[in-house]
Amino acid sequence: MTDTIDYYLAVQSPYAYLGSRAFEAIVKKSGAHVNVYPIDLFYIFPKTGGVPVAKRAPVRQAYRLTELRRWSAYRDMKLVLKPTHFPVDSALASRMIIAAERAGSDSLALAHAFLAVTWAEDGDVSDPDTLARTANRLDMDGPVLRAAAEADVVGQIYETYTNEALERGVFGSPTYYVGDQMFWGQDRLDFVERALA
Repeated sequence: MTDTIDYYLAVQSPYAYLGSRAFEAIVKKSGAHVNVYPIDLFYIFPKTGGVPVAKRAPVRQAYRLTELRRWSAYRDMKLVLKPTHFPVDSALASRMIIAAERAGSDSLALAHAFLAVTWAEDGDVSDPDTLARTANRLDMDGPVLRAAAEADVVGQIYETYTNEALERGVFGSPTYYVGDQMFWGQDRLDFVERALA
């Protein structure tokens, strides 16, 4: 029986970006099936005690930058430490990931490409043209996905994913579930791999 990972991510999460390659390697090695669930972290934060970066105490903001530098070096991944377009509304990007899944495309690859727009390319993940071009690079039809993302049913799925994440106890991104076991943060990927083993 193939293991399943439920993967909850916010499209502008730097830690989801930093864990993306390592997560993909675990998925490939294990053969696990991944359910990709984009979520609205700005809806979840106030309900779970989270605080947006700009509202955190200066010492916490400074340490966040230190940790991002460390993980970028450790994962050997390019990182724009202070992106020009952060934070922005990433709802369309999230909905395009859902639309890709519904179309039978690789939603995990698209999610990780959208993460890289902000954190590797210093691009604007709220810009429809940027999103379409990014999807095109993956041999997906960006304009078609963008149009499909506007459908009411896709918006309802996005809301459902977010509400189901809350019900399961998700409070940050990335969060991985293997069965009933929850793992928050890309620094817990070793535990995800052990759970699959």
